[in-house]
Amino acid sequence: MSEAPAMDTDDGTAKSDVIRCDACPVLCRIRDGKTGACDRYANFDGVLTRIDPLVIAQQTVEEGGKLVPFLQGAEDWDGTLVSGAASFVTGVGSGTTYPDYKPAPFIVGSQVDGIDMVTVVSEGIFSYCGLKAKIDTDRYLGPEQAAVRCEGEQVGHVTTAEYGSQMLSIGGVRHLTGGSKKEGNVTCQAMLDLSNGDPVELTVDDGATIVVQAGRPPVIDGVCEERMRVGCGSAAIGMFAKQWAEHADEVIVVDDHITGVLTEHQAGRFLDMKPAGIRVRGRKSTPGRYFQVANHGSGWGGTDVTDPTEIIDTINPKTAWPGLRLLMVSTTGEDSAWYVLDDDLKPVQTDAPDPILNAVDRIAENCEPALCSVLFMAGAGGSLRAGVTENPVRLTRSVKDTLTRVTSGGAPVYVWPGGGITIMVDVLRMPENSFGYVPTPALVAPIEFTMTRDDYAALGGYMDSIVELDTVLGQHRHKAERWRIDNPWPVQPARAED
Repeated sequence: MSEAPAMDTDDGTAKSDVIRCDACPVLCRIRDGKTGACDRYANFDGVLTRIDPLVIAQQTVEEGGKLVPFLQGAEDWDGTLVSGAASFVTGVGSGTTYPDYKPAPFIVGSQVDGIDMVTVVSEGIFSYCGLKAKIDTDRYLGPEQAAVRCEGEQVGHVTTAEYGSQMLSIGGVRHLTGGSKKEGNVTCQAMLDLSNGDPVELTVDDGATIVVQAGRPPVIDGVCEERMRVGCGSAAIGMFAKQWAEHADEVIVVDDHITGVLTEHQAGRFLDMKPAGIRVRGRKSTPGRYFQVANHGSGWGGTDVTDPTEIIDTINPKTAWPGLRLLMVSTTGEDSAWYVLDDDLKPVQTDAPDPILNAVDRIAENCEPALCSVLFMAGAGGSLRAGVTENPVRLTRSVKDTLTRVTSGGAPVYVWPGGGITIMVDVLRMPENSFGYVPTPALVAPIEFTMTRDDYAALGGYMDSIVELDTVLGQHRHKAERWRIDNPWPVQPARAED
């Protein structure tokens, strides 16, 4: 922190009205009582102060010698620390020492089962970061590689669709810093909102408008999705063939990717079903599996079809018969129709019998709720690692050797193979509002490195900067949060894991 030149006061003493924040390269000059551009640091009586408290995660309390769920039934808990509870200092609210020519803000010593542990805690400033958004829907969002926009600015693109989900890639250094100033600012704000669990409206070129919010159903072109598909059309045939075979002569599961036809499918043949002679449009793959039966869209099974009989190419009079019972259904069960062939072998829609209605309901029952998932992905670069050790490559090696555990806000991360420390974390497993920003623009995210004290010494850590956990809790403003029971407790020797 740098101070502005001192000014004389009425009593003849010198006073600095402005301080310089060195938490990021912007180097804001902050007047007394004001905050910097990121709203994370303020000038309080000439002292640079982190506005948000340090977040401490607490796991359990002891009761009768046993570990029990943390504060079970204590809905009115006010966020103060609980005596006897295992505590973990997260990076949320810790501040940063970027560029890390000095030790990280907190290097915390603790003891677990008689083993001395160290957790290096910081908030990293990530210019090289992005989000991967998984959208549970079979609706067509837009062409692969199409631009994804927010407020008219490109903030990402549509990437490879996965089973039952559409995927978006948001952010990245090229959008943050490689385009216009507005593009960078809009990208940063969209990423910040998505990472903190807030809704963001996105548009896809030549595609849909989507409201994305982690842990909530996607809203696509104004319609809230309810369920993700049970599988492709072929998979649905395999799952429910036996339940359909006794009540229908043919079942066609309409799907944008692979449309299934029961009597041609291996499942229908296994059940000795009589060929129905109904051929659908598209490119035949293996028996009973058809690609490209229609264009992409928001209709049945992610196609542009609203009348499913449109995908019927031919009905063979040598094979089909009057009275043939035909079920056409989508991969979510949201769309279905029951037909009976008339004397001219034309499908006539009629009311479906109860067994067929029950079979359609079974499809819906097997569809999971449609949700948006947001994963934050970033690289822990050289300067961040320098806040852990004077020889950063040793930290990288320690992580690769699983001697050092990496967490983000206490949440487990996936460390990508290959060079560097590239991590990916589910934002919903992190404390609320874990993310901040700096106006470079870049996101600020918590990161923690936990290892044994011996391993920390071996990688050249700042041993003189270790502060014991009790001291941190006693000297720094903080708030406690319940530990998520689905997150593994990070303060365990990595080599002692099961």
